[in-house]
Amino acid sequence: MTGPRQVAPQLQMFLAFDFGTRRTGVAVGNRLLCQASPQGHLQAQGEARWPLIARCIQDWQPDALVVGVPFHPDGAEHDNTLRARRFARQLHGRFGLPVFEVDERYSTTEAIAGGAKDVDAASASIILQQFFQEMAA
Repeated sequence: MTGPRQVAPQLQMFLAFDFGTRRTGVAVGNRLLCQASPQGHLQAQGEARWPLIARCIQDWQPDALVVGVPFHPDGAEHDNTLRARRFARQLHGRFGLPVFEVDERYSTTEAIAGGAKDVDAASASIILQQFFQEMAA
């Protein structure tokens, strides 16, 4: 068991992403309420996603970003693990905001089980909610 996630107190507003090669779920939340809210998904691939992400950042003005990183059930990495980590590095490089990674195993399964209409956005919300729980632990 790990301890609480150390996050600078001035970081209050967070934008989270459930990265996918075709769709990327988006959620937003703030430290005061520690509650995530799904905001839909971005339907774009490759370079086409960056203007959409820039718009989300402009609209929400987050202090930091959160990216879900998938792993196999046993914790092993796979191709999408590497893609999500690369996406996180690119977010930091392009926008200069702190980026936090969250283990997102089972977020999609949880979103589907919860009856989400937009599974990608619900997964991003679950990822951000997990991040808030790790901060409070």
